[in-house]
Amino acid sequence: MDNLDLENNTNSISQMVRNKSDPVIFTNQMLRNFMANFQQVIFASKLSLLFLAVPLALVANFQGFARPWIFAWSLLGLAPLAERVSFLTEQIAYYTGPTVGGLLNATCGNATEIIIALYGLSKNKVNVVKFSLLGSILSNLLLVLGTSLLCAGLANLKREQKYDRKQTDVNSLLLLLGLLCHLQPLLFKMALEGGDSSIATSTLQLSRASSIFMLLAYVAYIYFQLKTHGKLFDAQEEDEDEEKPVIGFWSAFIWLVGMTLVISVLSEYVVGTIEDASDSWGISVGFISIILLPIVGNAAEHAGSVIFAFKNKLDMSLGIAMGSATQISMFVVPLSVVVAWIMDIQMDLDFNLLETGCLAFTIIVTAFTLQDGTSHYMKGVVLSLCYIVMAACFFVHKTPLDGKD
Repeated sequence: MDNLDLENNTNSISQMVRNKSDPVIFTNQMLRNFMANFQQVIFASKLSLLFLAVPLALVANFQGFARPWIFAWSLLGLAPLAERVSFLTEQIAYYTGPTVGGLLNATCGNATEIIIALYGLSKNKVNVVKFSLLGSILSNLLLVLGTSLLCAGLANLKREQKYDRKQTDVNSLLLLLGLLCHLQPLLFKMALEGGDSSIATSTLQLSRASSIFMLLAYVAYIYFQLKTHGKLFDAQEEDEDEEKPVIGFWSAFIWLVGMTLVISVLSEYVVGTIEDASDSWGISVGFISIILLPIVGNAAEHAGSVIFAFKNKLDMSLGIAMGSATQISMFVVPLSVVVAWIMDIQMDLDFNLLETGCLAFTIIVTAFTLQDGTSHYMKGVVLSLCYIVMAACFFVHKTPLDGKD
């Protein structure tokens, strides 16, 4: 009996010690999980060094540094954030399945462009919004795709480089539809120039109607990709299935929300200081918006596309580059027009003659480049040089900002 009492007392003491240590164990486990996630989210990024620009931008703003410095640090800080948002979206997609994952990718895959567009509209800087979205399409189709084909060709000189034309055909059709919606307001304005005084109103109404149909077309594309014709995208899904999530669902979600908030702050800095940076550096707002901003916003697409290109996985590279361009053209651009409509801001689909001409040439040359289902490094050279020539054009062209000289 004494032995039994002694054993019960020992168990009671052990249970008390264990209960007192539970909070410590729980806290240590939380700390270990946080450090593991921090390692995966921050230090696993290929652009991890650029995260230093984020606190520098915040300090520069609060300490009242020169506004061009705020713009520069904010621009650099957006690059790793955009890349990590793409990573976190992929992590969440492992748990939600392809349908929800596809919709999440549609909204978060170009989060930087969307947030910059919203802040631009809130500041009534319509041309900055137009230029940045146009530049994102040009960057994806010429710079990202061009460097990917170039790297694939040089890294696989003795291997055949093929891809499935069916995917590229679908994206090309959607891009041509988006181009038609951009051309019509421009042609409408040019055809009636000097005539009816209500041209601007008619152009705006046409743009808003076209934007609704563009959004419907993009919804149909999501359904087409995920439901009825998913086999066309099997190559991408098989490659994705080889990988597994490295962080949990809720951890990825919390990190995604946090990084989106930081992107919002830096995007506000970029939009608010872009004109000061333009004046200080002697570079037009058009060049900064069409060339510099998209290069930062497309950091994730560029890195991912080139990595797959080196592995001769051109279906994945084309899916990233053209898929992102399609998202911008058929989702982000019309969404911006609709949001501006709600905010009573007059944003239309008329991107001016030079800008629309560059968009048309980009879509056409990309379609011609991808028409035969094979690739080599010369295709990448041509696309990359086309982008450099366009960048030089916008560098020397002093584009008016929202009607101001």
